[in-house]
Amino acid sequence: MADKIKGALFNTLLSLQVEPESVLDLYAGTGNIGIEALSRGAKKAVFVDQGREQCAVIRDNLMTTGFADLSHVFQTPVNSYIAGSRETFDLVILDPPYAATDIVETLEKVAASTLVEHGSVVVFGHWPRLELPDTIGRMECLRHRCHGDSCFSIYEVVDVEGDAVLSTDEDEQS
Repeated sequence: MADKIKGALFNTLLSLQVEPESVLDLYAGTGNIGIEALSRGAKKAVFVDQGREQCAVIRDNLMTTGFADLSHVFQTPVNSYIAGSRETFDLVILDPPYAATDIVETLEKVAASTLVEHGSVVVFGHWPRLELPDTIGRMECLRHRCHGDSCFSIYEVVDVEGDAVLSTDEDEQS
């Protein structure tokens, strides 16, 4: 994710009052999104990428930024991590290659997994021509934003009745 898009993403999260403590960065690449979350106050981050070189870069970047003690890096396919992990996160970030054809199914797996719980936020980086549904499993879309050829969508895990937990200014005024 380019720096301009990353900045827009974190500004949008801030406007939604999303201040995560635990972050999962799937398709982590260089780890720049999870590292940004750590630099903004997250207490821990888990990075997942299947490439050996990418994981080495993530580890180097964590050492350079001083966040290695707050992080774990897993070299494994994303779907394997989703299926095997029992940890829960406040914020899950997916920034897959735009050519990934099974990404909506991956989002459905995240929504059905123990990685997220009521109130968890899921961010998905994607190309503009990908149309995403407003609801994926137990997740509801809060925002779709595009900047040039890059987009991100923000979903929130909702309760059984479908009520979102993030409040808006209108909710707080009533």
